Amino acid sequence: MKKYAWIGLVLICLHAQGQQITFDTHKTYQTMHSFGASDCWSMAMIGKYYPESKKKQIAEWLFSLETDTSGTPKGIGLSLWRFNIGAGSFEQGQASKISNEWRRSESFLTGNTYDWEKQKGQQYFLDAAKKNGVPYTLGFLNSSPVQMTQNGLAIGSGKLAEWNFNKEKIDAWTDFITNVSSHFQFTYLSPFNEPQWDWGPGKSGEASQEGTPINNQDLAWATRKLAQKFQQTNTKTKIVISEAGQLNYLVDTKSNRPGQDGQIDDFFSANSLNNLGNEPTVEKVIAGHSYFTTSPTSRRVALRQAVGKKAQEAQIDYWQSEFCILGDNAGEIKGNGVDLGIKTALYVAKVIHADIHDANATSWSWWLAVSANDFKDGLIYTFNGSNKGENDANKYDADLYDSKTLWAMGNYSRFVRPGMKRIEASITQPDCLITGFTDQKSNVFVLVNSGNAFEMNWPSQHVIKTYTTAENENLTFQSVRNGKVQVPAFSVMTLVMEAN
Repeated sequence: MKKYAWIGLVLICLHAQGQQITFDTHKTYQTMHSFGASDCWSMAMIGKYYPESKKKQIAEWLFSLETDTSGTPKGIGLSLWRFNIGAGSFEQGQASKISNEWRRSESFLTGNTYDWEKQKGQQYFLDAAKKNGVPYTLGFLNSSPVQMTQNGLAIGSGKLAEWNFNKEKIDAWTDFITNVSSHFQFTYLSPFNEPQWDWGPGKSGEASQEGTPINNQDLAWATRKLAQKFQQTNTKTKIVISEAGQLNYLVDTKSNRPGQDGQIDDFFSANSLNNLGNEPTVEKVIAGHSYFTTSPTSRRVALRQAVGKKAQEAQIDYWQSEFCILGDNAGEIKGNGVDLGIKTALYVAKVIHADIHDANATSWSWWLAVSANDFKDGLIYTFNGSNKGENDANKYDADLYDSKTLWAMGNYSRFVRPGMKRIEASITQPDCLITGFTDQKSNVFVLVNSGNAFEMNWPSQHVIKTYTTAENENLTFQSVRNGKVQVPAFSVMTLVMEAN
């Protein structure tokens, strides 16, 4: 204990005007698993067509744990990479009824033959993630392969809860997922994505992407079949469910999606007919998406507390597995219009804080790692001059733009590593949120400061490393030896206190 004697004490740091930060490493909460992002949909184009130098830059920003000569990180060190397993809408072209070429996905399966050269652009970044030491990979399906669906397409019928799947093909489906999971050695497999949405054609007769709804009963039935197949074949991949479209569907039982809600109890209660908790190849995790539930603050906090409580009662972990800015969020921020600056980054950091602090999330993932859209959906953006959008102008090559949202996420993902435990931490500075983490070798604190700049005085005997994301800083490193930490206005700052 001598080396780490200071770890575990309640430490109070006072500012000259009375602000203080308090933490207790003996009071712990969840064990952190990962931070991730997905390869939809732009990676298919970028990985296939873009110059090698730009692909390497994207991979460095997303996956690297290295620093430059000043000590500032080169990337955000994601610990989970999500790979979209396509259903074959790309091969169908316009007949897929998916209007946008970028959102049609190739399939590894043609007839009974596997072609592992498919989805080559996405495979580039999957390989890059592994080469950079990303510890976890997850394959997810928006739709079953088109040859296994009811309508022969990768989109739904437009009817809520109507699963677009031919149940006579269940063995072919489990074979397909098992073969893909084994080939790529995915750590996890998510067979259904946002089951509450209809994913059908709009008024134009076309849909925006692959997808299908499914009710809880069918989801449990198919997951059991897949779990049994994984067991029979000794597949090491674990199954993750349910990627709920909104967090309220995890806990509500009287929502606007009957038969598709109350998913924590339905899938992990011993008394439920749809219980999957005893399946050894099903990870004891419930996954949900934070969309449309982040504003106002009272709703953001209350719903996440309900999710955290329900997951704890079920003795499972909660993963926030997909988020970007959608809708108008009670007037606080709109999804439309790209924003590379600190405003969106601060909003996202507050959501990350709420999911981790209030819902006890052990994993947190962003939606599009790279976007070409004039929308708040990317960490990195690819635009050809003023030309924005998923179109030919950005398909083959374009300029790259890193956003403050990328680096603000890095304030968590780069430093809160798998296996760290969240600890009790609080701060009295107004408009500043704090989360603390420890691995008994170092303590990590993430501050989300939406207000004025302030100073903190830490014990001078400890060297503090700070990494700041602000309007003119991207995880900028500074070593503090005099115990005075300057926290800029409108910033996200990570403080690392190493044991010595």
